[in-house]
Amino acid sequence: MHSSIKGIATATLALLLNYSANPAFALPQKINHPVTVAKSQPLTDTLIVPGERVGPITRTTTKKDLVKLFGASRLVDKTISGPEGIGSFAATQVNLNRGRSLLVVWSDNTRTKPLDVRNLAWAWKTREGIGVGTPLSELRKKLGNFKLYGLEWDYGGTILLDSSRLSRYQGKLILRVDAASNAYEKFPNDYQAVLGDSTFSSSNPHWKPLGIRLAEIIVVLNPSEQ
Repeated sequence: MHSSIKGIATATLALLLNYSANPAFALPQKINHPVTVAKSQPLTDTLIVPGERVGPITRTTTKKDLVKLFGASRLVDKTISGPEGIGSFAATQVNLNRGRSLLVVWSDNTRTKPLDVRNLAWAWKTREGIGVGTPLSELRKKLGNFKLYGLEWDYGGTILLDSSRLSRYQGKLILRVDAASNAYEKFPNDYQAVLGDSTFSSSNPHWKPLGIRLAEIIVVLNPSEQ
């Protein structure tokens, strides 16, 4: 693997990137007694604090806590597979409106310890105002002139936080950018110039016409010890 990946928590990235989500199925249960349904409150806290919390979801939040926070009707349990289909991990999709949806990935099948929170919709922001959809120009204002990996490989578009003003978030936050959907057709030469297992400066002129925006945020709450 490229030597510059030493700046990233490799084991964490290998576990966290490129999951493919698949629904998990549960057998229906016959209920013979009244059920009290928790009423969730409207979500107003959409702050990301890397390594600590995503809104009300913290390092100690459990599946039962999610039910209390959001209501059972907004939760969908899933099983997601690891890189290259190796291994599987419990996850819970939280379906909220107004750009607040997210996916909690659990450390094990008990769903009592969150590994990370991902698939964050556009409403979620860090204290710096970074969220899905933030353009490269804004990222450079907030992070300085940073390095990132080329496009279209396992770690494609991943920002090397240790080369930025947000190096304190290393191992706690994963940011990945991507080009506009028509970037290759419109600017093939620029697109091909920033492909593959290499690092590039965010000031590289080939990025400029590609419509680069933040495409993915993963907030690590309890890093894997594997």
